[in-house]
Amino acid sequence: MTLNQDTHSKLIGYLLWIFGFLGSHRFYYGKPITGTIWFFTLGLLFIGWFIDLFLIPAMDREADRRYEAGAVSYSISWILLTFIGIFGVHRMYMGKWITGIIYLLTGGLFLIGVLYDFWTLNNQISERNREQRFGPDQTF
Repeated sequence: MTLNQDTHSKLIGYLLWIFGFLGSHRFYYGKPITGTIWFFTLGLLFIGWFIDLFLIPAMDREADRRYEAGAVSYSISWILLTFIGIFGVHRMYMGKWITGIIYLLTGGLFLIGVLYDFWTLNNQISERNREQRFGPDQTF
């Protein structure tokens, strides 16, 4: 793993923060539990959402250390998932054509698949980047 990898973007984090009272920036930075809490509480009644404005740089650094850099961009994948996830374009972008087409035909597996991807997209991308770098049978 590279020490100075930049897997996530502060700019995308701040753009998603605009919708952050729904937890989107927290999902982007790999915090699905608090992202879900933000979703159901409107960012802890907007208080947590406002505080996150100052926490985004730290969340960005943590995500950069935690996830594997590579050919599949986290920012592009998250933008595709956030805005057109029901069409499966984010999965097609990652090379998961079969599930991408299934999402396209079923509205993101009736939105359940989209919810699953909000929880797991960072790990899916990290795994895909690791496979492209080391081969499908290597785990580190």
